[in-house]
Amino acid sequence: MKIMGLDYGDRRIGVAVSDSLGWTAQGLETIERRREGSEFERIAELVKQHEVEEIVVGLPKNMNGTIGPRGEICMAFAEELRSRLGLPVHLWDERLTTVSAQRTLLEADVSRKKRKGVVDKMAASLILQNYLDSKSIK
Repeated sequence: MKIMGLDYGDRRIGVAVSDSLGWTAQGLETIERRREGSEFERIAELVKQHEVEEIVVGLPKNMNGTIGPRGEICMAFAEELRSRLGLPVHLWDERLTTVSAQRTLLEADVSRKKRKGVVDKMAASLILQNYLDSKSIK
């Protein structure tokens, strides 16, 4: 069963997908949000192409654990995905995943221009991998 991870942002959505055993997350692509609703079409295509059965959306929480305006936007996005795709959609605490992805890319000496193109995909991979790891512990 494959699971998709999404890092939802204002301009871009990072996409990652698990292997069929649900052990590892691989970054897939970054979806540019150009026109209203086009991201749902692309996500639906990827779900079908990769035979995804569940989706995990990163939920940005404040450092004290509360959910702010950005988190509410992600919750609405997750609900829209649920209704459009008819798949289980889980929200996963994504605190510091983008920061972690940025740090990893900086340490790898990736240029600023290239970082911009892959940081969202990498953040989606971290969100998904953390989710997969939490399921394997149980």
